[in-house]
Amino acid sequence: MTATSRISHIMKMSPRSLTTPPLAAAIIAIISVGCGGNGLKMPETGEVEGTITLDGMPLPNVSIVFQPQGDANARSSMGVSDEQGRYTLSYHADKSGALIGSHKVSVTTPTDAPDPSGQAKEPIPAKYNSKTELVVEVAAGSNDIPLELTSK
Repeated sequence: MTATSRISHIMKMSPRSLTTPPLAAAIIAIISVGCGGNGLKMPETGEVEGTITLDGMPLPNVSIVFQPQGDANARSSMGVSDEQGRYTLSYHADKSGALIGSHKVSVTTPTDAPDPSGQAKEPIPAKYNSKTELVVEVAAGSNDIPLELTSK
């Protein structure tokens, strides 16, 4: 039964039959499932991809986070670079890209286990992660944003 036929069937029911709580809940569930979507209204994003390098060499397997500026509660977008340093950002499981506007970018190297001393050595300079100075602008549509990091 399609969503349209389900709604037509419901509309033909007597008003009295629609007053029972279990039936009302079932109707709401059918309509929401039949109409598609998860009910989540997503903000406008721009598609973001690019290449990340350190001293001109591709930087593989690093985590890249774009944090929108101006709203501390705004959702960040994330991605991981491949072996050639290419990355694509995801905003949500159902939406790629990043919010439109200015973003602080942080880059970190994932580690499986901490250093025995308790101090893991991050090969990416702090100016790109814990004390990032890297800011980029995301526009509507497609964005190719190269991240060219230097170790000095």
